Amino acid sequence: MTHTPSNFSLFPRAAHSAFRIPHSAFFLPLLALAFLLVAALPARLAAELVWTPQTGWKAEGGLLTGLNTADAQTALQLMNTARAHEEAGEDFDAIAAYEKVAKKYSNSIFAPEALFRAATLQFENRRFDKAFNNYQNILSRYPNTTRFDEIIGQQYVIAAAGLNGMRGAFMWIFPGFPNRDKAISQFETILFNAPYSDYAPLALMNIAAGHRRLGNTEEALYALDRLINNYGHSILTPDAYIQIAHTYASLVDGPYYDQGATKQAITYYEDFMILYPNDAHIADAEKGLSDMKQTMAMSRVKIADFYFRRRSNYQAARVFYNEAITIYPDSEVATLARQRLTQVEAAAARATKTPAKRKKLFWFF
Repeated sequence: MTHTPSNFSLFPRAAHSAFRIPHSAFFLPLLALAFLLVAALPARLAAELVWTPQTGWKAEGGLLTGLNTADAQTALQLMNTARAHEEAGEDFDAIAAYEKVAKKYSNSIFAPEALFRAATLQFENRRFDKAFNNYQNILSRYPNTTRFDEIIGQQYVIAAAGLNGMRGAFMWIFPGFPNRDKAISQFETILFNAPYSDYAPLALMNIAAGHRRLGNTEEALYALDRLINNYGHSILTPDAYIQIAHTYASLVDGPYYDQGATKQAITYYEDFMILYPNDAHIADAEKGLSDMKQTMAMSRVKIADFYFRRRSNYQAARVFYNEAITIYPDSEVATLARQRLTQVEAAAARATKTPAKRKKLFWFF
């Protein structure tokens, strides 16, 4: 049994309306990581390229391009050629030109803009994996980019689309195959890129959902546990608690089997109820806790029955019947355990009053 809260979407609103990029106002600052990354880069890459139909691409403010005059002119011409292809709707040629700029002039201010334009065109043409990789190339090579939040948002949309079974385009025409494993890997990349952003707990929630869908229960539990431990103040943390509890509950096979998962489910249900008593899912947690306690108590009754009926071990039977009562004292299982305890005491009394029969001895001469 799994649970997805009604007010939570694994696919953000930005994913609707042709996968528009989420607005940066929804993200938290990257704090110390951002400062470290900015400080590590050369000043010349702080220049910003601006494009207009009249002038084409140019470095705003006359800042250095990072290239000598000849190479800068060649790179600028190639950028303008790529943009001309883009404006004409010739996306394949535009992407090829932009990627050529990024590869040949990787130390220039043209490279991050070229990668961004290539990734955006690939995204629009449903080449999602290639778009994600080019966005990642920007963050890896030029982490002081002013488009950091925008790129993280686009990466999230791509990963969420993949997790929900969205197919990319193969050979620019044919639909590809769903690849949820790749989507999970992409969410892990997003988590690494922006561990202090609002997307970090969202990524972990999606990782857990992806693993559950693939049947990887342990990996799903691990992702939810990471969310709880690393983002305890997130609005998603209560959902993580209840989902862990439900996941453990789904592993319970009944009172005749090992109760390790039952114990874990009880722990998380109880933690959820203590930490979030006013949560909208408190009734759901109460029912889950009741079911798990009943299963745990019944497992003790079954063990006690074995010692009582099969082994006539009244002391062991008493111990396990009393455990059942302690686990869930106000339940029907506890009532059954009390009835069995009465039977145990009666049987023990009869055994004490009835002397054991002496075995006959045979003598041989």
